[in-house]
Amino acid sequence: MDPSEDKEQKRDLAFLKKRVFAVLFLAIFSAMLGIGIIIPLLPIYAETLGAKGLSIGIIFSAFSLSRSFFSPIAGKLSDRWGRKAFIVTGLFVYWIVSLGYVFSNSVADLVIIRIAQGFAASMIIPLAMAYIGDISPVNKEGGYIGFFTVSLFAGFGFGPMLGGFIMAGYGIRADFYAMSLLCFLAFVVVLIYLPELKAHEKGRKGPQSSLKEILRSPISLGLLIFRFTQAYGLGVLVTFLPLFGHNDLGMSSFEIGLVISAHILLNSLLLAPFGKLADRFNRKRLIFYGAFPFALSLAAIPHTHDFSEVLFISLIMGITGALSLPAASALAILEGKKHGMGSVMGLFNMTMSLGHALGPVSAGFIIDFLDLGASFYAGGVVGILGLLGCMLLLRQT
Repeated sequence: MDPSEDKEQKRDLAFLKKRVFAVLFLAIFSAMLGIGIIIPLLPIYAETLGAKGLSIGIIFSAFSLSRSFFSPIAGKLSDRWGRKAFIVTGLFVYWIVSLGYVFSNSVADLVIIRIAQGFAASMIIPLAMAYIGDISPVNKEGGYIGFFTVSLFAGFGFGPMLGGFIMAGYGIRADFYAMSLLCFLAFVVVLIYLPELKAHEKGRKGPQSSLKEILRSPISLGLLIFRFTQAYGLGVLVTFLPLFGHNDLGMSSFEIGLVISAHILLNSLLLAPFGKLADRFNRKRLIFYGAFPFALSLAAIPHTHDFSEVLFISLIMGITGALSLPAASALAILEGKKHGMGSVMGLFNMTMSLGHALGPVSAGFIIDFLDLGASFYAGGVVGILGLLGCMLLLRQT
């Protein structure tokens, strides 16, 4: 091949990868902004439909359980057939289903809607992360995935503040319309502008390890345990912190949204620099340094007395969560390059979804038999035990 042609092909591929990154970043930011609008308000809305602690946990968990079941399937299929069609389908379904909130009249309606959204979500975030893993250069995995993850957390972070503002002015049903609109915009952006890289075309044979083979890897298993326990704690936080602030501390809907947003936005601001840090320093240690204080902070929430103290704890959790996630995600990308990016990211997101599911359900059960504060203690204990298991596995390599 002529050197000039080879140089031009490399330049075209670099441009294509930048386009993939930009389109996915904008689309995921828009979708997560829409999701973030309703998340902190959903427990309060569920209470108006007669939901108690366990019922609220089931509503939140329905989404995560559905996503956890379908994520490995979508990831495995995307390794064979390409990723774009799955992402487009997921965003379309999410947009349509989001309108169902407007017409929900019972706890059962909310559970059905959340199950359908979980199915759609299984084709969005895991495959977007697999896309980014595909285009990440060697030894720069942390920087790439850290910067991309900003789209998730920034969108999800601005959402609660925007949702609280919309609810205060126009009612909670306006939040549901806003979420649906933003998901539609993400669908249009991906449908029109996201290219399908040649490496993803149907029939392309890349790494195709079975799920059993992936789980035999100590690194993969350790990362899955870490992701599960972190998600467990985050599920408890997002589900029941709004109730704790509203019922125990008398916080307004805007203050609740601000606390959730502050945590996630600070997290999003630090993901990119901490991602670069993960490319230079020991990634296993960064996981520990972030996850341990995260778990302790979660357990400290019942000891707060006002809005400012809850906000302080939320900011601490934002910092520590941002330190551990890019390091873990970078290690997951390396595993994906060995076993199949879609398969590994599907499993990575499956365990995250299971944590998000079991956290609210088990915490809701604890609340019904003990009190609201005990749910945060449980989240902290699970986080510490999971971190110890993760570190023992990662030390084997």
